Parts: sequence; C-alpha cells; structure tokens
Amino acid sequence: MDSSEWDELLKGLKERWKSLWQDRIDDKVRAEGVASDDYDLLFIDQGTVIVATRNYKPPSFGDILEQHVISRQLGRVIVTSPAVGGWGKFIRDVLRRQTKSTKRGRPIPSTPKKRKQQLKKGGRGWLHAN
Repeated sequence: MDSSEWDELLKGLKERWKSLWQDRIDDKVRAEGVASDDYDLLFIDQGTVIVATRNYKPPSFGDILEQHVISRQLGRVIVTSPAVGGWGKFIRDVLRRQTKSTKRGRPIPSTPKKRKQQLKKGGRGWLHAN
C-alpha cells in the first residue's frame, strides 16, 4: 500500500466516521446512541453502542487508525520459529544481561539490602495485655 492508497483509505474512513455519528439511532429510554448500520472499515457492527451516559468510552478515530496501521504492518513482521527463539528469548538473553550504568559509563553501585526492624513485643502484636 503506497501513500496514495493510504490517503484514499483515510478519506474513506473519515467519511464513514462522519456517517456513523450522523446516522446513529438515539435511544432516549436507555440514554445511549447505537450504530444504525455495519461499518466494516471502522470495526463497528450494527447495534453497537457508540454513545452512553455513564462510565462508557466511545470509540475513537485514533484507535481505529492504529488498528489499520497494525493490520497494514502485519505482512512485514518476520515470524521466527520457537526453536530459534522469539522476543522472550531476546529479552532473556540480551536485555536482562546488560549491566546498568550511568551516562558516563560507570556501573551503578548496588545498594545493600536493609534489615527489617525488630518487631514490637516479639511479634505478639500491639496489645498491652500481660
């Protein structure tokens, strides 16, 4: 997908986004707005609640664009076999084994572990009974 196809897709998404909000069905009893049609490009089905009054996060155009970018880049991802190793093995072998250092390259001195304080009344609690 080159830039002209991406621009056309973006334009189509914007048009569908506008029609989603203009053509929604407002339910006055439940105080929510419902999608009136299927919007495949927006990943929204007919009957999906898009507006509600309390504790509801409406769909955002940015999230939909992000999903399209991810689906666009899925073809570029190179999948390695589990025998060779993947991201988990890379993290275990490379990232965890790096020593922490300061900006000048000196290693950060490790701090000694603090001892726990002695418990009051030998760990029996705070009651003052004999």
